Amino acid sequence: MNTSHFLQYAVMFLAAAVIAVSLSRRAGLGAVLGYLAAGAMIGPHVLGLTPDMSQATQLSELGVIFLLFIIGLELSPQRLWVMRRAVFGAGAAQVAASALLLGGAAWLAGVQRNGALIVGLGLALSSTALGLQILAERKELASPHGRLAFAILLFQDLAAIPILAVIPLLGTHATTVSSATGLTVAKMIVVIAAIVVGGRWLLRPVFRTVAGLRIPEVFTATALLVVLGVAWLMQLSGMQMSLGAFLAGVLLADSEYRHEIEAQIEPFKGLLLGLFFLSVGVSLDLGLIRREPLQIAAIVGTLLLLKSAVLLTISRLSGKLDLAGALQLATILAGGGEFAFVVFGLAAQHGLLATAQHDALVVAVTLSMALTPLSLIAVSRWLATRKAPEPPAFDAIVDEHPRVIIAGYGRMGQIVSRILRAQRIAFTALETSAAQVDFSRRFGSHIYFGDPARPELLRAAGADKAEIFVLATDDPEANLRTARMVKRAFPHLKIVARARNRQHAFRLMDLSLADDNVVRETLYSSLEMTRRVLVELGFDATLATDRVETFRRHDASVLKAQYLVYDDEAALVQSSKDALSDLERLFEADRSHETPVSR
Repeated sequence: MNTSHFLQYAVMFLAAAVIAVSLSRRAGLGAVLGYLAAGAMIGPHVLGLTPDMSQATQLSELGVIFLLFIIGLELSPQRLWVMRRAVFGAGAAQVAASALLLGGAAWLAGVQRNGALIVGLGLALSSTALGLQILAERKELASPHGRLAFAILLFQDLAAIPILAVIPLLGTHATTVSSATGLTVAKMIVVIAAIVVGGRWLLRPVFRTVAGLRIPEVFTATALLVVLGVAWLMQLSGMQMSLGAFLAGVLLADSEYRHEIEAQIEPFKGLLLGLFFLSVGVSLDLGLIRREPLQIAAIVGTLLLLKSAVLLTISRLSGKLDLAGALQLATILAGGGEFAFVVFGLAAQHGLLATAQHDALVVAVTLSMALTPLSLIAVSRWLATRKAPEPPAFDAIVDEHPRVIIAGYGRMGQIVSRILRAQRIAFTALETSAAQVDFSRRFGSHIYFGDPARPELLRAAGADKAEIFVLATDDPEANLRTARMVKRAFPHLKIVARARNRQHAFRLMDLSLADDNVVRETLYSSLEMTRRVLVELGFDATLATDRVETFRRHDASVLKAQYLVYDDEAALVQSSKDALSDLERLFEADRSHETPVSR
């Protein structure tokens, strides 16, 4: 592709993305569907503006790589180990059951036995890019169905390695490739070991040295070098590039540079993922759909029906999802994935699929990916009970220089503000409820109407000069979203965050917040209530205070221990039982040193 063609394609893709995505978002259909529709429009079967997509397709694959790297940054190795049951339990069950059912359907449709096996395995895999992008767009990655979807997608990425390895062995030239299988496997093991060892011992010193230079563009170049270098090594060894990027992200998840790396990679990820979805839309063969509508409809219908049935069954048997979560999980993962294109292409090369079968499968997978956003919108609207009202416009904040910013002016935020005002400590409060703002301003409160998750609003409120950020919002999801943004945009701010319960506290601790700065909203009032109950029962006031303090210290240590296993329900239940036994022994030991309590 020469320079003029490159500029022509770049302008065309950017214009299509801006127009189509804007219209799609305005219509409430999401960005992914806009990208897919734009690709179909400029593709060879409508406007015919993209005769050569080979280079654009290769570039678009980088979007998936960056996406998996950022997802890896959100998972520490300990958290990944905790997820092993979901990954290798639900993930393995989904791939095995889907491959069996879909492969059987392909065999009944006339595909030869080895080819049917590969068809089943290829269709069992879902789109990692599409699924994770939709979950991120809907802010559902941390939801129960979002975590289970991620675990299944992670196993699918791992399963892609043996699927690629087995295709040559089943093909017509199996005897010529069997001798190279051992060497290929050994190469994969060496590369993975090199990435793990290098990531553990080399990446942090490298980023520490680069950060010391205080040159932003060098830090950005280093982050890109790590992602692309690891992806390249994985490609050389015959594995998925995105899997290597994910592994590199996991190794950096505990790094102090994690948030800065994520901020540097995020813009590249967004643009290249958009290009990926555009290329998928371009590759949609509308001509074949017009010529063979019944065949394509049968393949797509069978794929969505059988795969949805498997996912719904696994979701319900796992016991972690209700019906709404199971339906959303099945809708997001029921379609095919981009890796199916690679699987079916390799299968056709080795004589496992006829050309007509390959073309029909590729079109069906592409169409199923395009239907996923629409299907999810339909399911979400069916599940929705009411529509949220349009919020009023936010306030503008000018020339504020507070030492403290309070996000959320409810019960907890008001108490904090009253004490700060009495100490003459400057603060600015932000609240998303217009009624609460109007009411509080009658009493002279320094409060503004605005969303604290908006970095430009916090910057106007003086967050770049403030010292403390009090996160007192009562919505756990909004609370986490704001904390994540503040850690990234204003790393100097010390965050003191309100947590609704233990699960909310665990997710705040995922963001590297200090344990003491995560305050559970009912803990201290409950402890004080318990102390008064003990006093009324006849306990000495000093002894009652001591018992409550003993429990507080014990509960704090239990919270830290349970944080590492909070995604594992069985381990969490066992930890709670062990904690109760430990607390009873602790109180029994204290009781043996006490004088009788006068009642």
